[in-house]
Amino acid sequence: MLEAMDNVNEFTHGMTYEELIGNKITCHAVVHNIQIIGEAAYKLTKEFCALHPEVEWRDIIGLRHVLVHDYYRIDFSELWTIIHEELPPLREQIEDCLRGMED
Repeated sequence: MLEAMDNVNEFTHGMTYEELIGNKITCHAVVHNIQIIGEAAYKLTKEFCALHPEVEWRDIIGLRHVLVHDYYRIDFSELWTIIHEELPPLREQIEDCLRGMED
């Protein structure tokens, strides 16, 4: 998940929204990596997710389902918001989960 988040950040770094939607390759790369984040969340055990209720697992998995199965409904302005407002705190939450596993 962290690698996919890093990929999204790297691919979109310094881009405007207009540049993103104007670049099909970057759009596809971003969508693919957000799918990976959702797929990884989907593969987590229910027990692990229950231990970390601060993470919006259902929303993450739900977005993955839209990106994979209902791709015609992709709202790139919503993805832009997710990239800039939701991925940074999600990354921190995932890092906290991993630190908790080390303890």
